[in-house]
Amino acid sequence: MDVDQYMLELGSAAREASRQVAAASTAVRNRALLAVRDALDGARASLAQANSEDLERGRVNGLDAPLMDRLELTPARVDSMLEGLRQVAALPDPVGSITDMNTMPSGIQVGRMRVPLGVIGIIYESRPNVTVEAASLCLKSGNATILRGGSESLASNCAIASCIAQGLLEAGLPQAAVQVVTTADRAAVGRLIAMPEYVDVIVPRGGKSLIQRISSDAKVPVIKHLDGVCHVYIDEGADLDMAQAIALNAKTHRYGTCNTMETLLVAVAEANTVLPRLATAFAAAGVELRGCERTLAILPDISAATEEDWHEEYLAPILAVRVVDGLEQAMAHINTYSSLHTDSIVTRDHGRAMRFLREVDSSSVMVNASTRFADGFEYGLGAEIGISTDKLHARGPVGLEGLTSQKYVVLGEGQVRV
Repeated sequence: MDVDQYMLELGSAAREASRQVAAASTAVRNRALLAVRDALDGARASLAQANSEDLERGRVNGLDAPLMDRLELTPARVDSMLEGLRQVAALPDPVGSITDMNTMPSGIQVGRMRVPLGVIGIIYESRPNVTVEAASLCLKSGNATILRGGSESLASNCAIASCIAQGLLEAGLPQAAVQVVTTADRAAVGRLIAMPEYVDVIVPRGGKSLIQRISSDAKVPVIKHLDGVCHVYIDEGADLDMAQAIALNAKTHRYGTCNTMETLLVAVAEANTVLPRLATAFAAAGVELRGCERTLAILPDISAATEEDWHEEYLAPILAVRVVDGLEQAMAHINTYSSLHTDSIVTRDHGRAMRFLREVDSSSVMVNASTRFADGFEYGLGAEIGISTDKLHARGPVGLEGLTSQKYVVLGEGQVRV
């Protein structure tokens, strides 16, 4: 296969399809999503067969247990994909909505209309259910998409792609609106991220090394986050029962997610009281603590934190702990070491809460809530295609609106400029 020519053909077809999808009504796009749902439901046997091929190849190639788990398409995960399609179809359609319409002194009316981005390239690893999630969000928001999953899930992704193509055909939409790259050649990724004439934005979903490579080499805009170094700060005078519940949830609810707390900051006024309580609770949960000098003076049996610990996204039952003088030092620490993902304060003081919201420069900033809420579903977006820690054009969980842009629209009655 000539990978370069193959990717150019995919891109050209996607660009043409994007215009047809953008022009399609909400009803047609919803019909496509539900038709895909029916096609997947009717293809459970072929999906299972394709997935078993991927799992067997993974065992032969020595994939580790977490990757094998993410690769498996269990009946429950298929059910979840079907429900996800139903939920996305039920979401409000952002495309075509006009806001901020104002009448100018000249008499013209000026507003902004929400429009699709065009063609979205999505690069991801392991989980074949991402194929359905990404396709559904792109379709609903009026975009075409080119999906490049990991080589370990190629058979599963191709089987899912057949169902998506069937659903698109039944709804009268071009099958090129959703295309799955069918080669495992890594050159396909390099070409996908370097076709600005066909691809409008790239969304990488995977490990840090993948995202770094995409960000470094892409010639089109990238929506991404590299790390999830998230903080919880327990303020002076905080409700310590609340603080303990939030800290435990933020760290132990799930270890391998990007919105898991990796560093706990505690005001010195509360440290002697709350840290022993937290240490007992974290020990019971099997979490290793690594502390600063002031933390070690209170918890002498834990490990000493190094400079590297403040930068670390552990994705494991390990937590860095630092005692700070108060809000100023907490915010200084966060703005130095945070990956701009999610940071939270536990406080009773409204003024300090508002300062934290204003002055912590992260994509999600919280008051008296666990960082684990930084999620598209929890934010009422219905679903997300990823989380962005960039400032342009989307920030935080990226749902349907994040897959659109805005253009100015002007309504006149014959006005001319004088």
